[in-house]
Amino acid sequence: MVLTTRLTKRLGIVHPIILAPMAFAAGGRLAAAVSDAGGLGLIGGGYGDGDWLARQFQAAGNQMVGCGFITWSLRKQPQLLDQVLTHKPKAIFLSFGNPEMFARPIKTAGALLICQIQSLRDAEHALECGADIIVAQGAEAGGHGERRATFTIVPEVADLIAARSPDTLLCAAGGVGDGRGLAGALMLGADGVLVGSRLWASVEANVGPRMHAAALAATGDQTVRSQVMDLARKLDWPPRYSARVLKNQFIDRWHGREAELMIVADQEAEMYRKAWAERDPEGSNTFVGEAVGLIHSVEPARAIVSRLVSEAEDRLQVVESYRT
Repeated sequence: MVLTTRLTKRLGIVHPIILAPMAFAAGGRLAAAVSDAGGLGLIGGGYGDGDWLARQFQAAGNQMVGCGFITWSLRKQPQLLDQVLTHKPKAIFLSFGNPEMFARPIKTAGALLICQIQSLRDAEHALECGADIIVAQGAEAGGHGERRATFTIVPEVADLIAARSPDTLLCAAGGVGDGRGLAGALMLGADGVLVGSRLWASVEANVGPRMHAAALAATGDQTVRSQVMDLARKLDWPPRYSARVLKNQFIDRWHGREAELMIVADQEAEMYRKAWAERDPEGSNTFVGEAVGLIHSVEPARAIVSRLVSEAEDRLQVVESYRT
């Protein structure tokens, strides 16, 4: 069985898998590796650093890749979009903010517009903005997100797309840690999946060994949604979004004590930055989702993509057997 979907046809890729543009972790090396493995790799533009982005596109070489931005942060440095578009990316991925002001320049440049959404209202607005691909993100996902669960938001958005804009594609995000997640997403009406945590635990990801070790020792029960890491980093995240991370000493100290944290934010910010630079999983945060409980090794991206697809094929063949 070959998992040919509308996503693979539209993007000209082999497998219906897109790399989540995880800030810092998804650099050019990982994006290129995922594309080389048959998916679509996205560089994580994150909070915006022009020099870093230039290095990552150079690292990606001639592979077809795209780039993702935190939309509210991109509004502060819109020139970064122009910089990235000069590299002729396959797609630009926008999440956590209104994509409207960026939609036209992205599509005019010939890139696909991917909008990640966390609610049905977000999905309706993304369609109005001309999104080519909508990523429905459930709260299981690592990093920033909101409250809806993948298992229900994906089919609800699938129904919306079918009724309003049948040519728009849909990907599922949040909790896709193995082939069962990919198969399930396709059964729910998605055309493919966005994979974060599982590819975060790859050889090519910009992740320190202590962060990887902490994740491999954890289960999904040991993650939590919190805002304390953004308060400590003094990042101006919209209050509707929290982030899923591994529980650790930093979380134990401050989660639920946000008002007290704000009083000592300057001191904590310095300590957090130092811990982050040292890849310390206790003094900073490991941004992974509930799928961490399905991850048991750090492997090359190619091996991860291949196994996701083969496991999904096996599951879908089992489903097909019930029909015959």
